[in-house]
Amino acid sequence: MEFLVSSAVAVLTSCGVYLILRQRTFPVILGLSLLSYAVNIFLFSTGRLVQNLPAILDKYGEGIYTDPLPQALVLTAIVISFGMTALVVMIALSAYLTSETDKIDMTETTDEGDSA
Repeated sequence: MEFLVSSAVAVLTSCGVYLILRQRTFPVILGLSLLSYAVNIFLFSTGRLVQNLPAILDKYGEGIYTDPLPQALVLTAIVISFGMTALVVMIALSAYLTSETDKIDMTETTDEGDSA
């Protein structure tokens, strides 16, 4: 199970980095989402990977349980990533409507008509 989870984190990270390096807004947004999913799975796996165990302490026993702290961190990270994704989508949509292209270009254009 650890191999499957670590492989999923590796695939999500590599796909996210590949999509971020493309110079279009939609793949960048998709890449950021994949990276956030990879981080969430990594955080979730830090609390031990066990099956069929409760996430809370047994009040009357010394039972085995999973650590609830990574689950709480992942839930918080999911909410934050939804908000950040919505913000990035709105900024990208505004940039697309302003410039009429979705290419991310960091070079400045010079207007030849302003030089006179």
